[in-house]
Amino acid sequence: MADATDTTESPRITVIGTGYLGATHAVCMAALGFEVLGVDVDPDKIKRLNSGEVPFFEPGLPEMLAKALESGRLRFTESFAEAGAFGDVHFVCVGTPQQDGSHAADLRYVYDAFGELAGHLRRRTLVVGKSTVPAGTADRLTALVQRLAPAGKDVEVAWNPEFLREGFAIDDTMNPDRLVFGVASAWARQRLMAAFAPVILQGTPVVVTDLTTAELVKVAANAFLATKISYINAMAEVCEATGADVRDLAESLAYDARIGGRFLKPGLGFGGGCLPKDIRAFTHWAEERGVGQAVAFLREVDEINQRRRARTVDLVVELSHGDLAGKRIAAFGAAFKPNSDDIRDAPALDVAGMLHDRGAHVCVFDPAALDNARRVHPELSYGESALDAARGADVVVLLTEWAEFREIDPDAMGAVVGHRRIVDGRHALDAQRWRGAGWEYRALGRPDVTKKPR
Repeated sequence: MADATDTTESPRITVIGTGYLGATHAVCMAALGFEVLGVDVDPDKIKRLNSGEVPFFEPGLPEMLAKALESGRLRFTESFAEAGAFGDVHFVCVGTPQQDGSHAADLRYVYDAFGELAGHLRRRTLVVGKSTVPAGTADRLTALVQRLAPAGKDVEVAWNPEFLREGFAIDDTMNPDRLVFGVASAWARQRLMAAFAPVILQGTPVVVTDLTTAELVKVAANAFLATKISYINAMAEVCEATGADVRDLAESLAYDARIGGRFLKPGLGFGGGCLPKDIRAFTHWAEERGVGQAVAFLREVDEINQRRRARTVDLVVELSHGDLAGKRIAAFGAAFKPNSDDIRDAPALDVAGMLHDRGAHVCVFDPAALDNARRVHPELSYGESALDAARGADVVVLLTEWAEFREIDPDAMGAVVGHRRIVDGRHALDAQRWRGAGWEYRALGRPDVTKKPR
């Protein structure tokens, strides 16, 4: 039997936390040929995963899970003791939500996972954090683990931030843009190289750095993406004030190689479980350390993003002739993005809720997120299809850019609505086609063609 420190052998892997990140990571690592044990404190989640059921929506993952289970390389357990005995490299993938009443990150799940695992580590082992945490967390976790582990200082901590996009998580895991290894020793680096050997052999760039820099990479990346999205939406506000067209503006900027077109898409803005809470936690952390001015712009980034939601409501009000009371509104979308059932900080549901609060009867349809939306927003109505939700609507508002919404026939939709009025919150539709079918079409940052130029 090979020694656990022998980096020429493929390490056995555990994944602590089987939410979106953890379950995806466990399945993909098994698909790459590793023996993998997934661990979670939720017995229902473990039962579902062991039976081949993915407890969230991610294209392609159920099929991969079934194959991994059938291969015998993947299984799931509630036992940290089993995980400690099994694993050579342990990936911790638990959530770091925003604290109640604060912008700070809630790290209780990270500390609980590291602490519980540590008590079962009796040999030289690497524990790798993948969660998004404030810089300096890994150093504190190292002290915690080495104090609690029977193996003491033979246990090391490393950091390997994740960069998954919901809807593309498999490809982002199997074919990432880069791998970032935050390590404190050559041995930890070798262990991570072994754990990602199949991915590295594909030519994936590897950045090896210290723990603190690795922790900062994820929040810095999310802060930049959020800034780029909010920048073009700030330009949409300028366009609305001047009669310019933000779509043409964005296209023109995208041709500049220094700027590029990725994430330069105007619309309703960002949501989900990462960007909003990460930029807020980053700002909070920086202020605590006396460098708040360096990232103060992120507060305006957040505010711009929130204003897009309110402005979308304004466009619906304008099409409703100033009064939403009693109006029927069809809301297309509930998830924060297409190809996902994630409704955390979803702009779509935020807008639907604001419309409801102003007296409208709102009927929502989403291809994947209806069950989640119903649990959180029972006050809203829900349709069985886009046409069902639109039946008798005074205004249709597109809030999540699912492909099936892009492909809707405006004449077919026009046959079931009460009035042909639509707000395209995601710039997903062909404005000329919809206007040609007799629809009043409005979108954030685009001129109202029914008004005369100033």
